[in-house]
Amino acid sequence: MAAGQQWVLVEMVQAFYEAPAYHLILEGILILWIIRLLFSKTYRLHETYKLTEKEKEDLIEEWQPEPLVPPVSKDHPSVNYDVVTGPPSHKIVINGKECINFASFNFLGLLDNDRVKQKALASLKKYGVGTCGPRGFYGTFDVHLELESRLAKFMKTEEAIIYSYGFATIASAIPAYSKRGDIIFVDEAACFAIQKGLQASRSFIKYFKHNDMEDLERLLREQEQEDQKNPRKARVTRKFIVVEGLYINTADVCPLPELVKLKYQYKVRIFLEESMSFGVLGEHGRGVTEHFGVNIDDIDLISANMENAVASIGGFCCGRSFVIDHQRLSGQGYCFSASLPPMLAAAAIEALNIMEEDPDIFSVLKEKCKHVYHALQDIPGLKLVGVPIAPALHLQLERTTGSRDTDMQQLRSIVEYCIQQNVALTLARYLEKEERFLPAPSIRVVITVEQTEEDVQKVVSCLKEAVSTLLK
Repeated sequence: MAAGQQWVLVEMVQAFYEAPAYHLILEGILILWIIRLLFSKTYRLHETYKLTEKEKEDLIEEWQPEPLVPPVSKDHPSVNYDVVTGPPSHKIVINGKECINFASFNFLGLLDNDRVKQKALASLKKYGVGTCGPRGFYGTFDVHLELESRLAKFMKTEEAIIYSYGFATIASAIPAYSKRGDIIFVDEAACFAIQKGLQASRSFIKYFKHNDMEDLERLLREQEQEDQKNPRKARVTRKFIVVEGLYINTADVCPLPELVKLKYQYKVRIFLEESMSFGVLGEHGRGVTEHFGVNIDDIDLISANMENAVASIGGFCCGRSFVIDHQRLSGQGYCFSASLPPMLAAAAIEALNIMEEDPDIFSVLKEKCKHVYHALQDIPGLKLVGVPIAPALHLQLERTTGSRDTDMQQLRSIVEYCIQQNVALTLARYLEKEERFLPAPSIRVVITVEQTEEDVQKVVSCLKEAVSTLLK
């Protein structure tokens, strides 16, 4: 044995004798425990029983698979349609019965406008029905580029991008910018399209109470304190506030000036969804920014659909060029869906022409909204929800039954009664199992520029009759 090895052995023996007794005892216990683990069985093998062929066949025969979807009653409203024949303009034919239309989001009455229809027809003859391809695969037509240019000019932004489906617009825009690890502060009353965009983003979501700026600031302040503890992480974490200009579920307006102040104070970005306020609010119909006199450059991204005031299909986002161009690379609804049919793009362009030529139409709509709002306040048994300038108001039961299904049934009976009296209303419907904050059941009343004083008196008297007859 070499001298070096002998010296190491001597040192080990010397350390053994010098070690305290408790140390040696502990080491001995650990060694014995390791030996026990190595040689002991950690599990026992159970005897297996082999099934006979007959037993296998019997089990297969008895097995019943779980249903693919839960059973749906044949009386469920989602599977019992009210069929519309003809254009849903001022008058609408439902199940063969002509009614005054208080249900369709045709705010400016452009759906059946002759000029709009002529432009759509001319485009149909020139381009055909559809596009059969996304924008990046021969789906970009000259009329698409013209519509984007016109929307940017109308909204006074650098650039705009159009989508072929209104719901997909904000649902695609949010995950195009906000990713896993980013933080989104969102209003509890946000519409379902926003909720889907939040899910797709996989970001960390913080909800604040509806239109409660104190609650939002509390969340922003807490996040600021967290950022101070970990500044390195904070530098790479993007933060967004997502709100609607005019909320479809509550029919009220967001406090945009206060939101802009919080944006600059806490260094966050604002995404503004304006599907209900575009073509409605503001002197020229530019939405909630014009309504409050807020500089549109203070908003990082504005989105809206073209399925309400513009009476077409699809949606758009507008803002600074570098922000919008990013969606052309990562907006899922833009990249993977067939582009907007050219005839609908042409119809939207003509609708913009009418909006620019006749800005008085927005003040007419505003006055009619106020008139209907005050007229609906005097209906006993129903509670009006919304603000006077909202073109789509909600009527809820003044006294709930305590059961959502029963409330819905009562409201549905009121709607059906009104249809029999030639007034078309609709229930506000939601995917109840998927809504983050499920709104209360309500009847939605939509105001348009085409409705007359006689129409308003008719809907009010009809609702009063229905409530007195059905809610006893």
